[in-house]
Amino acid sequence: MFFLILIFGLIALGAIGLGNSLKIVKQYERGVVFRLGRVTEEPKRPGMTAIIPFVDKLEKVNLQIITMPIPAQEGITRDNVTVRVDAVIYFKVDDPRRAIVDVENYQLAVGQVAQTSLRSIIGQSELDDLLTNRERLNQGLAIMIDSPAVDWGVHIDRVEIKDVALPESMKRSMSRQAEAERERRSRVIIADGEFQASNKLAQAASAMADTPAALQLRLLQTIVEVASEKNSTLVLPFPVELLRFLEGNTPKAATASAEDVPVGTSSSNSTGAAANASLSATFGAKDTEHSLDDLSGMVRALSDSMRLNETMHLPASIKLPGMENDTATSGSAAANDKKTPA
Repeated sequence: MFFLILIFGLIALGAIGLGNSLKIVKQYERGVVFRLGRVTEEPKRPGMTAIIPFVDKLEKVNLQIITMPIPAQEGITRDNVTVRVDAVIYFKVDDPRRAIVDVENYQLAVGQVAQTSLRSIIGQSELDDLLTNRERLNQGLAIMIDSPAVDWGVHIDRVEIKDVALPESMKRSMSRQAEAERERRSRVIIADGEFQASNKLAQAASAMADTPAALQLRLLQTIVEVASEKNSTLVLPFPVELLRFLEGNTPKAATASAEDVPVGTSSSNSTGAAANASLSATFGAKDTEHSLDDLSGMVRALSDSMRLNETMHLPASIKLPGMENDTATSGSAAANDKKTPA
C-alpha cells in the first residue's frame, strides 16, 4: 500500500514537472529564459519549448505595435499662448532581452518620456505651427522620444498630435482674424474687377472715338434696352451730330435766301429773312418766330461751353445773337486802323 501511494505521488510530481517544463510561445511573442536568475540564451522562438522545472523561468514579451495615448499636457507656446495638447504614440519592442533586463516597465517609461517631450515641443513651437505644421512637430516629437527608447530595446514607430485646445478668448480672436482676412480678399477681388472693367471701358471708348457710328449704334441699343422695360418716360440725350447737321445745312439756306433778297435791302434783314426761310422750310411757317428764338438761345448757350464760334465757321452774313457787340467792336477797330497814318 505504501509503495502504491509512493508511485502515485511520483506520477503526480512528474506530471506537474512536465507541465512546468513545457511552454507555448505565440507568434507575436518572444520568450526570455532566466536560469537561476540569469539570462542563458537567445529568446525562445514561437511554438512549444521546454525548460527545466523549478530552475528556469520564462517571461514572454509582446512584439506587437502598442498604441498608447499621451494625456493632454498644458503649456505655454513660444508666442505666449496657453494651450492643451494631447497626442498618441505607436511603438514596439525590437530587443526583448533589453526590454526585460534594462528597464523595469518599458511601457511606463515610454509614456513618461512622451509626456515630457510633448511639453518641450509645446514650449519650443508657436501657435501657428501647432495648428498648421503638425507633420514637422510629429517628426520632432518622435525623434525626442526615440532617443532614450533605443537603449530600452523599444522602437518608436510614430507620434501624432491629436488635438490642440485653445482658450475661448483666443478662439474669438482667431475668428475675427479669419473674418477680416475674408473681407480683405473680397475687397481686393472687387477692386481688381473694377480695374479690369475700367481698362475694357477705356478700350471701348477709344474704339468708339475712332468710329463715330459705333457711338450711335450704342445709343440706339441703349434706347432699345430702356424701351424693353415698358417705361412711360424715355430720356433721349442731345447728340452733338445734330449741331454738325445744322452747321452743314444752315449756310447753304442762308446763301440761297440772300440771293433772293431785293436790291437795297440791308444785310441784317437779308440774314433774318434767310434764317426765317430756312426755319420755315424745316419747322413750318407757323412756328418760325419761336423756333428762331429757341435756336438762337440754344446755339448761344452751346457756343459758350463748346466754343462753337471757332468750330462751326459760320459765314459773315449770318449773325447769331450776342455777336453784334463783337462785330461793332471789330468795325471800330478797323476804322481806327484806317485813320492812323502809315
